[in-house]
Amino acid sequence: MLSPEFFVKTLSHLGVEFYAGVPDSLLKNVCAYITDNIPENCNIITANEGTAVGLASGYYLATSKLPMVYMQNSGIGNAVNPLLSLADQKVYSIPMLLMIGWRGEPGVHDEPQHVTQGELTLDLLDTMHIPYAILPTDENEALEVLTIAANTSIRESRPYALVVKKDTFSSYKLNCENTAALPLNREEALKLICGELPSDTIIVSTTGKLSRELYEYRDETATSHASDFLTVGSMGHSSSIALGIALNKPHRNVVCLDGDGAFLMHMGAISNIGDLGPANFIHIIFNNGAHESVGAQPTLGFKITIPLIAMACGYKFTATVESPNEIIEALQKALSKDGPSLIEIRVGIQSRDNLGRPKTSPKENKIAFMDFVAKN
Repeated sequence: MLSPEFFVKTLSHLGVEFYAGVPDSLLKNVCAYITDNIPENCNIITANEGTAVGLASGYYLATSKLPMVYMQNSGIGNAVNPLLSLADQKVYSIPMLLMIGWRGEPGVHDEPQHVTQGELTLDLLDTMHIPYAILPTDENEALEVLTIAANTSIRESRPYALVVKKDTFSSYKLNCENTAALPLNREEALKLICGELPSDTIIVSTTGKLSRELYEYRDETATSHASDFLTVGSMGHSSSIALGIALNKPHRNVVCLDGDGAFLMHMGAISNIGDLGPANFIHIIFNNGAHESVGAQPTLGFKITIPLIAMACGYKFTATVESPNEIIEALQKALSKDGPSLIEIRVGIQSRDNLGRPKTSPKENKIAFMDFVAKN
């Protein structure tokens, strides 16, 4: 395996001093090292991958130095526009290194949402005319690849991608982990919410551990999974899915269970929610201030005032809560008022090591969910 320290120090020798991106599980060890050892203003965890490409472009324009953008391969979709209409050789021709975690690599078992993305990752880079190399795990080979990548990107003034397979980097534990003392973790808060919702409530939950916890809650309580749409991919889009349902099922409560990282990734969606004003829409943000599922790198969740942003976009009721009593009181208010409503629940970062995954396929989830939505 490749040492994160070796990797970052090699890039430093090659002139890379600036990082931006969205953390990924395959990159969690190197991202943790970067977070601990690179100054905060030189390692910016962005809301989405396209923003990171824009930020890296601005860095290059200001300094003439080579930046690094990191992402999961699912984030290529968010980055396509600025990569092709900003950094491309036929436009502004901006050099940058892209470090891309290869989820769903062919022949390596992964979750359904990563399979097609993994099959197409290299083809997508070829289609976008972005040269790439698969990062070796041997230090001597990696040094050669990194040198070629940096020199090519600078010489040809274009993005160059480093594709990272599973288990490329050796272990590194984040030192400056979020340790905010809060009464509940996300799973405990989720159980409180689910216990208070009417049985006919339509639920859309975001990607990551939240949907896995919701699935296990149904198993533990012997209640039906049919009410829950588990958004296993499409980070940041759960609120838009829920909005589409709420507008067309106006007499049913529709609850979006969201995370702070996902909320930030496509925060513009709440302007549509506020403008359209579905009275039956309740948006619940479980805010732990971190991208917990991919290594616990920090988000800006605790640095912004989410309820004020929602109110400014037209939400009718908002609250920030932490304790069990506050959660139940805020949810009861949201259920009794015309929405859209938003409840930010500040939670700890802890989660179970033995957390399982859904035993049903996404298609099976979709069919059961649609049958549930069609009732009443």
